[in-house]
Amino acid sequence: MKLISQHGCHGGVQHFYRHDSEEIGLPMRFSVFLPPQAPGGGKVPVLFYLAGLTCTEDTFMIKAGAQRFAVEQGLMLVAPDTSPRGADVPGEADAWDFGVGAGFYLDATEAPWSRHWRMESYVADELFNLVTTALPGDADRVGICGHSMGGHGALVLAQRHPERFRSVSAFAPITAPSLCPWGQKALTGYLGVNGSAWAEHDATALMRKQIRPPFPDGILIDQGLSDQYLHEQLLPDAFAEACAHVGQSLTLRLHEDYDHGYFFIASFIADHIRFHGNVLNGSSLKSISTQDLVL
Repeated sequence: MKLISQHGCHGGVQHFYRHDSEEIGLPMRFSVFLPPQAPGGGKVPVLFYLAGLTCTEDTFMIKAGAQRFAVEQGLMLVAPDTSPRGADVPGEADAWDFGVGAGFYLDATEAPWSRHWRMESYVADELFNLVTTALPGDADRVGICGHSMGGHGALVLAQRHPERFRSVSAFAPITAPSLCPWGQKALTGYLGVNGSAWAEHDATALMRKQIRPPFPDGILIDQGLSDQYLHEQLLPDAFAEACAHVGQSLTLRLHEDYDHGYFFIASFIADHIRFHGNVLNGSSLKSISTQDLVL
């Protein structure tokens, strides 16, 4: 693991790393914010953030303004890149919504993507282990959050790895990739036409199969009503219906005038950091907003 750069930030330190990934088979980059509570030698809770299409490990740390709220909660923030890079797969950069920058946080089974596109194993196993051993992350107190494609990743990985992730939230997530163009393109390309494989990477389908509510502390989702992708790609109502079906508590907040970008995320990131902090630090969950839609 090589430290590329570090920067003082709100009393903590922002780090950017590169390492040779065994799961990916290529060098990968990730960013870590260590709050000032970390250097004391003890373990701190961790929040993974999964970014959306075309983003990198830099995007969230630079644009969201999350660090000062992470300091309040004593949270380590971890943001991986969104896909392998430098694989030289033919066509890997031909489209902005598939290939480079669009790993969809799953392990591909279709050639030629299956060799390097192993983002689920990378995030949930390799990077998880790295930040909880080589860095002072507490493996028993880890949450996951994401935006758009990364929101899909957060909702799916949290359900597929409940032993890893204790809390989950999302901004404008792709909640039912089997039903939307972005998801159908990615799932076909990475997993083939096997519908059962698609269902294992579809947050709504996974939730509908739950025997009991998987997250007793609830799930938080924020969605802008001026989001240009809301009705065709994101489909939050489908996920809300699945949560209601199994009795999973969901706080789905719908915001007038907010779109799909980082102005939206920066506006509500404090609530998400505090939501995860309350769960991971064992605090009683406080009301986030009197305008919440709770299902």
